[in-house]
Amino acid sequence: MTPNALIEMWEGALMTVIAAGGPFLVTALGVGLFMSVLQAATQLQENVLSFAPKVVAMLVVLAVGGTWILGRLVSYLVEAGAMLERVGGAVGQ
Repeated sequence: MTPNALIEMWEGALMTVIAAGGPFLVTALGVGLFMSVLQAATQLQENVLSFAPKVVAMLVVLAVGGTWILGRLVSYLVEAGAMLERVGGAVGQ
């Protein structure tokens, strides 16, 4: 296995993690910011007011984009498995 192939595999892993986790991170950031501004404006400092909307938003993201995220993860797993199979075949010869 060449160093370029390892770098390519690592790059694919990082891009897959960013693509799979990005929607959740951006949603949590947006909802958290909105709830912080709302709490500051109303002077309500309840922890549930910031936690519950984030959980609901994460469930919505999972419901809307879950199949796409799972598809990305599975496609990367198949690519990584094929690359590992080629490496194993090269070592066995």
